Amino acid sequence: MQAIKFPFLEHTGATLKRAEAGEAEVELHVQPHHLQHLGFVHGGVISTLMDNTGWYAAVSNLDEGFTAVTMEIKINYLKPASGKHLLASAAVKRQGRKTAFVTIELHDEGKLVAFATGTYAIMEEPQQP
Repeated sequence: MQAIKFPFLEHTGATLKRAEAGEAEVELHVQPHHLQHLGFVHGGVISTLMDNTGWYAAVSNLDEGFTAVTMEIKINYLKPASGKHLLASAAVKRQGRKTAFVTIELHDEGKLVAFATGTYAIMEEPQQP
């Protein structure tokens, strides 16, 4: 799968490590601007990582000319993320013609800190003008 540019994800500093066969990994080396007022990684940063990782897993299974968009994502924040390296990993659990159901885990220096499920709508890519 060819990596797709996502300006917002790039703005966070996250990078795609792998996306193939219904799985994906995205990593982030935590910087001071990723933190909230108590010094933990902000929940919005975690949400962004998990949603984009789930999306990469979903589209890695699609034929050329198709893409996906997030329909729903539910994140369980299990404990604060306070380390310097986050790794999100996602796996497609079921994919049909119109939707893909994905699970996503976020590890903070090897420790599970968040778990999510996401549903992604599969659609034809819009024609570029």
